[in-house]
Parts: sequence; C-alpha cells; structure tokens
Amino acid sequence: MNIKVNGENIEISDTLTINGLLKHIGLDDRRVAIERNLEIVPKSNYSVTNIADGDQIEIVHFIGGGNLNVNFKAGE
Repeated sequence: MNIKVNGENIEISDTLTINGLLKHIGLDDRRVAIERNLEIVPKSNYSVTNIADGDQIEIVHFIGGGNLNVNFKAGE
C-alpha cells in the first residue's frame, strides 16, 4: 500500500490505523496532531481510523522542553 506522509511517498505492507502508523514511524501519539486527506483526525479516533491506499497523512510533532531563562522584575 502506498501513502504519503508529510509529502513523502512511503510503502507499508499492512493495513494500519493511525496509531499503528505512529508506532511504525516511532512517534508518541501524545505529542502529535494528524491530518488525513485534509481532515483533522481527533486523537480519540487514532486507534480506529484505518489508513487506505493513496491516503495523504500530515503529522505535526510537538516538541516540549527547553529552558527559558528569563528573569522578570516587578515594575518592568
């Protein structure tokens, strides 16, 4: 089965759900937003939304953390 993920053609051998694809790619489903064929997929549907041949998937991966070392002073 051929699909596009973030503009890149990839081939997957099995029918996968969104969760299955994320595991295949190695992404944590808690830190992503998914669009399938121009429609946002709610997180609650990741485990029941099957990917079909020709689907276009966009994955936005959120990265947290960092150290914002900013000191605020009263009156500034």
